Order: sequence, then C-alpha cells, then structure tokens
Amino acid sequence: MKRLLAIGEALIDFIPEETGKELKNVKGFQPAVGGAPANVCGAYVKLGGRSAMITQLGDDPFGDKIVDEFVSCGIGCDYVKRTKEANTSLAFVALKEDGNREFSFYRKPGADMLLRAEDVKEEWFEDVFALHFCSVSLGDFPMKEAHRKAVEYAVRKGGLISFDPNLRLQLWEDTGKLRQAVLEFAPLAHVLKISDEELEFITGCDDIEKALPKLLTGNTCMVIYTKGSEGAECYTACNKGAADGKKVKAVDTTGAGDGFIGSFLYCLSADGVTAESLPEVTGEKMTEYLKFANAFCGISVTKHGAIASYPGMEEMKAVLGQES
Repeated sequence: MKRLLAIGEALIDFIPEETGKELKNVKGFQPAVGGAPANVCGAYVKLGGRSAMITQLGDDPFGDKIVDEFVSCGIGCDYVKRTKEANTSLAFVALKEDGNREFSFYRKPGADMLLRAEDVKEEWFEDVFALHFCSVSLGDFPMKEAHRKAVEYAVRKGGLISFDPNLRLQLWEDTGKLRQAVLEFAPLAHVLKISDEELEFITGCDDIEKALPKLLTGNTCMVIYTKGSEGAECYTACNKGAADGKKVKAVDTTGAGDGFIGSFLYCLSADGVTAESLPEVTGEKMTEYLKFANAFCGISVTKHGAIASYPGMEEMKAVLGQES
C-alpha cells in the first residue's frame, strides 16, 4: 500500500480526569497527543497502513512528546519540522456527560501555524496514496499556503485528496472567514467528509441530497456524510451507499470523526482506489466501507483518547465477525 500523508496541526490534548463538568470546573488533566490530521494518520497505521505527518512543532518538551508518540505508533515524522519561533499548540478539553467536548486552544500562534509553503517539498509525495487535511490550519497564517502547495504536489504525483472540514468555530474570530476557507479548499478535494452538524453552516442547506450540487463541484467526486450514532451515507454523481451506526455507550468521542475518515481511506487504499477510479466506486462498495468505518468508530468511542482508542485490524475482524 502507498502512504497516506496528512498536513495540519499536531498538538497536545489535555484530557480531563473527570467527566460531566465544564472546562472551568475540571481539577486535573492528562496530556495526550492529538490534532485531527495526526489522528487520521494514527487510524490508518493502526489498521496496517503507512502514513506520515507534515507539520511543525515547537522546540519544547510537548513537541518531543508528539514525536515520541509518532515513532511509537508508526507515524512517519520525517516531515515534522521544529521551530523556536512558537510553542507546540495545546488544547484543553472537557468531556460532558454525553461524551461530547468543550475546547480551549492555546496557539496564538502555535508552531504548526507557521509552517510555510516553501517548507513543503515535492519529493515527499513520490509514494503518496492520499493527502488528508482539515480546516483548523486554513486561517490567515503561513500554514494555509503550505496546504495549497501540498495539495498541488500530491495531485501532481497522482494522489487522492481528502478534506474533512472538522469545524472548530472557537478558533475563528470571524466564522464567515472559516466558511470562506472551507468553500475555497473543498473543491480541491476528491473526497469530502462532512458531518450533519456542519452541513448547514457550510452549504446553507440542512438536507444532504439538496446540498450535493454545492458539494460535488471542482475535483470533488465523493461526499461522505456522517450522522454520529445514526450512521453515515456516501455519494458520488451516480451512486450512493449508506450504513447504520452502531449504538454504544460513548465514553469519549475525541478523535471519532478522524478515526472514521482514516479507516475509510484505508479501505479505499486496500482496494486500490485512486483519484481517477473514485467516481466508479459502486454503492455496494461504499456501504461496505461505511460499515467498516462505523464499526471502527463504535470501538473508538468506548475508550479514552484518540489514537490510543483506535482498534487494530485483528480487533476489527473480531467485531465485524460478531456482527455478520
């Protein structure tokens, strides 16, 4: 299998030692490596794929912790730069009773935000299956142009582009600029993942099928629509797949969406799907991939953390075998 590359933020999530409390009332936190693009790499690796992260970390102990974690779980860090210009980004998280989260970010700026377009090298993309990115790093800072350069190189080398907006409204003083950035980059992606909580903000429409003409534009030829515990749907211009969610007791939803797209991309890669062949994926295959990704998330949310909660292929086979 070719490699999955991801570009964007890698940071430290400070996970609360107690749940059911607002952030201001949490008494203790445990640090964990996070950041949505890094989580996607982690999911892909856990299933047996190869991945590498393109990011920048501070020259500080938290940056050291992230690199150590990448090495430990098999995420390539040859393209991780270090800088003294800013510290590694931090995110404090509170977990509510329902497993959903409240965030407070410390990145003004974070080291990841300062990665420049000229720092991204074309030779990194020689063996690329896909490039994945999110919207957190698409603000008015250098990392936005680094994304644009990475997309350019990945497409030039035949890679598939995957975009999960993964909206974090609290990071943007003007949420209109966030929407503008998403609409600017979404057409560059071959695969676009969007959640039911994000659909109306991005498209102005709360019905996925009515919103599709706005989403299947530019290079975008596959839209994945996730609905949490209600399951997920997948669309191309000609085909549709759908799979029900698995009802589980959610302990921690951190990284669940990242695990979903990471495991879905793994399925595409394992079947040899490319940017060119993506429109030909059948509805039956889409449903198969969605069922796999739903099962992956169903396991993840019953455990704490993001990458640490992701199952390997043996655990996936056991769960899928029980369901069949």
